[in-house]
Amino acid sequence: MDAFDVFSRQCPSRTTLEHVTGRWGSLTLGALYESRLRFNELRRRVDGVSEKMLSQTLHALERDGLVLREARPVNPPWVDYELTPLGREVAERLLGLIQLVEGRMPEVISARERYDTTRGAL
Repeated sequence: MDAFDVFSRQCPSRTTLEHVTGRWGSLTLGALYESRLRFNELRRRVDGVSEKMLSQTLHALERDGLVLREARPVNPPWVDYELTPLGREVAERLLGLIQLVEGRMPEVISARERYDTTRGAL
């Protein structure tokens, strides 16, 4: 197997990293870590995502093997989304980062205020 190098522009791992770490990808993976969800449930959980962006995000994550889409043959159609084992592993790591950022937000806000004060004085 060839080694993958995300820093190389031709490496396919870069695209997957973009899917995972983009705003909608990371939030979608985090939401699906909590539970299996239908499209509209997921859209409500990921506040602010448009239907089009969520659909594109889910397609990309499904193609990368991180999300499983299950369509049930009922009327009306019922489609669920859940994480694959790989998706769960990736989401666990993302949630660690999310928790770190959320927990350190007082420091971030203070840093922003210092920055804005300093830049405003120039």
